[in-house]
Order: sequence, then structure tokens, then C-alpha cells
Amino acid sequence: MDRRSRLDGQTTFTGTRQVNNKADSIDPNLLDEVVALTRAAGELTLKWFNNHDLIVDRKGDGSPVTEADKAAEEFLRETLSSRFPEDTIVGEEFGETSGTTQRRWIIDPIDGTRSFVRGVPLYTTLLAMFDSKGPAIGVIDVPGLNEAVWAARGLGCFHNNHRCTVSSQTKLQKSYLCASGFEWWPNTAYEKIAQSGARLRTWGDGYGYVLVATGRTEAMVDPGLNLWDIAPMLTIIPEAGGRITTWDGTTTPTAGNWIASNNNIHEELLSHLYRSTNTTHS
Repeated sequence: MDRRSRLDGQTTFTGTRQVNNKADSIDPNLLDEVVALTRAAGELTLKWFNNHDLIVDRKGDGSPVTEADKAAEEFLRETLSSRFPEDTIVGEEFGETSGTTQRRWIIDPIDGTRSFVRGVPLYTTLLAMFDSKGPAIGVIDVPGLNEAVWAARGLGCFHNNHRCTVSSQTKLQKSYLCASGFEWWPNTAYEKIAQSGARLRTWGDGYGYVLVATGRTEAMVDPGLNLWDIAPMLTIIPEAGGRITTWDGTTTPTAGNWIASNNNIHEELLSHLYRSTNTTHS
């Protein structure tokens, strides 16, 4: 996938943790099924990981795609369409198959294809489900590290079968911030964040959100995303007790620039990022 592509989805959701009515919560058995499916797709990618014979093609936008991307998405699409034949399925590699229900499955078979093709094990397999009430299920699998984080509305967030929560850190100066890279940051965003005293690390792509959800870092700052890049995090981060918004603080996935945090440092981060993207340069 190319994380510089802009978000094209139109789904609206709530970016902070809500108190869910029991009727709004997701069936735990469905969550278990989705976690198992995502992890099976992630395991499938390992067939090509660190394979010196891996063939890397280029899509129309110049971003890389491999046989592993296609095989993992095909596996997910085929399984989902068999299990939920009336639901809509959206994937990075094969587009949208429209359904008749209000449920929408969103797939990124390999988030971090550039890491994947270089043998870096921080790539992830992402699967999300939205329903009539918004984000409902999110799974981030990290097959190269045998890690996964998952969540469902009203059920909390889990890391390798253990409940997880975001960090309790309240000071930006003592916080660790992740990014997929800094070359895509607009205007003076990097300068503003660096001056804040936060510790910047490039533990990026989907893995950065795993670190936020498990309390190992305080924020993931991620510009220029598509819907499949961010969809699972819209459930995972709030269920872990954190907050996820665009850089201007909205929760409508059309702006393309995203930030997930432990909530404690969110407003301060937003103040730096928002100013940096609304500065007029001569």
C-alpha cells in the first residue's frame, strides 16, 4: 500500500470512547471469528516474507504491490463473501463489492508493503467492520512478530488475548510519538512537534497503532491515509481508552491526516499540528 494516498471514504464515526448500551455491543463470537480470519490472512503473507524471489509490481500510482498482497486479500474476500454474502467488502487491491446490508468490511492485506518487500517485520494485515452505528470491529495482525491487537464496540481492546489500554502519560515532553516517516509531513508539522520535546520514532504503519493501543507509545501521527489504512483503528483506539481524530480534530474520514493518542496529550498535539497546516508561507 502507499500511505501517501489520501483517504477517500465517507464514513462518520465517534473518535472518543463512548458508553455503549448492551444492545450496541458486538457479539464476542463474531469478534473471535474475525480475529482468527485476520490472523490466518497474516500467516499467509509469511509464505512470501523475506523471500529473495519475491516479485514486486507497481500500481498506477507507483506504489508497490506483491503476490502476497493479492493472495491475502483474495483469501479474506472469499471467506467474508461466503460467510456474509450480503455485506459490502472494500479492499485496497480489488476495490468494492457492494452488498445489501449496512455492514461493510474493509481490508488492507499488507499495510506497509515497503517494509514487507525489504524484510522488515513491522508490516500488518488489517481488517475492520463498520455497521449502521459506525466502527464495530478492528483487527491489526503483525505476522512477522506474532502479535495482534483487536477490539469490538463495547468489548474492550486486546493484545494477544490479554486486555490492553493506552498509556497514562500526561506530559508531551515525556511522550513517544510514532510516524511512518517524516518526508510526507506537510509544511512545518515536523518542526512544531520536534520543538515540543516529544520523542519521535519511526515505528510506523499499522504497527504504530499497536504500540499506542498497548501503552508502549503515546501517539501515532499519520498523514495522507486511505480508509483501509485507518479503519480498524477507529474501533481499536477508543476501546483501548485512547482518542483518534484528524489533525483538525474532526472525526469524519475525509481529510487524510490522522492522529491516535492516549487522549491525555491529544489536544496539545492537535494544537501543534493544526497550526502547522494552517500557516501561510511567503
